[in-house]
Amino acid sequence: MCMLACTYMESLQLTRSSLCKSSLNLTPTKRNLGAIKQVCFVPLLRRKSGNGSLSLIKSVSGGNEGRLGGEQDGASAVEEEKEKKGLRFYAERDESGSLIGFQLIPDHSGNEVIQKEVTTDKIEASEDIEGAKKAKTKVSYNIVFVTSEAAPYSKTGGLGDVCGSLPIALAARGHRVMVVSPRYLHGSPKDKNFSNAVELDRHINMFCFGAVQEVAFFHEYREGVDWVFVDHPSYHRPGNPYGDSHGAFGDNQFRFTLLCYAACEAPLVLPLGGYTYGEKSLFLVNDWHASLVPVLLAAKYRPYGVYKDARCILVIHNLAHQGVEPAITYNNLSLPLEWCGALQWVFPNWARTHALDTGEAVNFLKGAIVTSDRILTVSKGYSGEITTTEGGYGLHELLSSRRSILNGITNGIDVTEWDPSLDEHIASHYSADDLTGKVQCKISLQQNLGLPVRPDCPLIGFIGRLDYQKGIDLIRLAIPELMEDDVQFVMLGSGDPQFEDWMRATGGSIY
Repeated sequence: MCMLACTYMESLQLTRSSLCKSSLNLTPTKRNLGAIKQVCFVPLLRRKSGNGSLSLIKSVSGGNEGRLGGEQDGASAVEEEKEKKGLRFYAERDESGSLIGFQLIPDHSGNEVIQKEVTTDKIEASEDIEGAKKAKTKVSYNIVFVTSEAAPYSKTGGLGDVCGSLPIALAARGHRVMVVSPRYLHGSPKDKNFSNAVELDRHINMFCFGAVQEVAFFHEYREGVDWVFVDHPSYHRPGNPYGDSHGAFGDNQFRFTLLCYAACEAPLVLPLGGYTYGEKSLFLVNDWHASLVPVLLAAKYRPYGVYKDARCILVIHNLAHQGVEPAITYNNLSLPLEWCGALQWVFPNWARTHALDTGEAVNFLKGAIVTSDRILTVSKGYSGEITTTEGGYGLHELLSSRRSILNGITNGIDVTEWDPSLDEHIASHYSADDLTGKVQCKISLQQNLGLPVRPDCPLIGFIGRLDYQKGIDLIRLAIPELMEDDVQFVMLGSGDPQFEDWMRATGGSIY
């Protein structure tokens, strides 16, 4: 799965007019917008709403040519050309009713139309109001993804899919995109994923955890994206990015603190393609592993005039994991003492381990929530869920207080990769117009898993992480009754050892 953030753009149109006097009209405008099957992103998440339009018609007679009400404003200045023209503006407002900009639309008077594209602070593309052809955005950003995983280099779930595909789609739309992620070496065949990454002649030293830490950078330019890998011995060990068969690594706070420090330095020191990304960058930090980035920008860079024009968007994929460690570890982060409150976290009484436990902790994700410019989740529904007691994991009140900058973008798929009509990895192709190939795919799956080949038998499948959040406990409770019916059930996943053991013990009915 990858995250699809489909947005819309309307073209500005400048119309020639022979109207002879100024007028101000409010008229409804029908918007005919088409969705794009391309991954995109709205960095500042401004929404289009409202149907009112504001008409500003330029006068062609008298002493106030090109002026509205006798005075030239910003809209009239745009109209200054050799000939007298008419403009019709569409007023865009956000959910609060605040004006965020204007869009020009053609004056429906049969006059000649001159197409003119206008840029805004959005990353967007769509058809114009009259159904004209799609156009790429003319606004380009220096976008820096910071993530603990990015497919195909590293992946444990949806986070890796998103950070492996969304950057490519944004780069295709004309943006300069960098992805900063650790260079994991597990001593397994997966290490070959980094074989095309070349070490850069840039090493940086940073002071944290009581000592100077040195990291190196590896780089691969692929599909229009700068893939930058932070190299340090702490990333070279068997297991997955976060742990091994014995559980989570005990030094994860250290490992991902290094990632965040390196991600802040990369746009400043790495001359990728001959020049750096620079200070005016848009950081997209994903989950708690990258959540120290906005705190570092605010506490260690902006006070010295660095990154003052940079912006940071926090993307929450899974709120349950927040990067919580004992409060004493704050000193390891080398942050000013006055910023301690940004990361400070106190567990409720019921969650404390003993009577003398004060519950004080450091919470990386909480620090990003209070310092980021915008907060995104992987769906509109999830953005509401995390503000509730049940889904907020203790952060619901804080997230509710930041609701004005909290939005959700629905997860989607990369339609170029997950297309059954072209997929070379399935037994038979099929499409929405011809589903006959699905039967052959089902038969092939039954054969590969050693199940009875029965095209008429319902085949239920689950693929995902074996975790309480995914509802595995519910499946476990329902399986005995479910398997009394004439069905086949297939499961694929890894995660909680108790669920893995249950799957193995269940035997022939579940795989």
